[in-house]
Amino acid sequence: MGESGAMGEAGSMREKGLSGTLPATSAEMSRLLTAVRRGRVLTVAGAFREPRSLLVREIARRIASNFYDGVAVVAMNPQHGGYGVRELTAELGSVPGMQAPSRGTANAASWLAERDMLLVLDGAEQLGPDALAWLRNLLTVAPGLRILAAGRSPLAFEQERIHRL
Repeated sequence: MGESGAMGEAGSMREKGLSGTLPATSAEMSRLLTAVRRGRVLTVAGAFREPRSLLVREIARRIASNFYDGVAVVAMNPQHGGYGVRELTAELGSVPGMQAPSRGTANAASWLAERDMLLVLDGAEQLGPDALAWLRNLLTVAPGLRILAAGRSPLAFEQERIHRL
């Protein structure tokens, strides 16, 4: 049900981003951008944090104008030790350039439910079971929300598409 992680022919050209060469070809980048536009959840999964992070941030940069309320990038610190719902919503409240949702998880869900935006979860392997359940529920009440995640493994969401690095 997901995107293929195969990189194509051995001589295929890698796509260039603002931070250098991306771990994707031009054709793969096109498919990934389309997957974000048309789907609800796309996860870039792979063993190494840097290429995952680089790719999702470049996708977010390129597609930001497609969302009325823009893009919110939540970068989860691997040294933190896990993110539950409270930690995740606190991070949402500190995203630069975004109007902060009111304090509390119910208020954050209500605030996000009214948005047309892309939520980028960089370091999604740090999310705890309660945060994943909250995000699953959020997708049911927030029709304008799309999730682009980068993690070691998929989020295991019903509507998720997966691109493996």
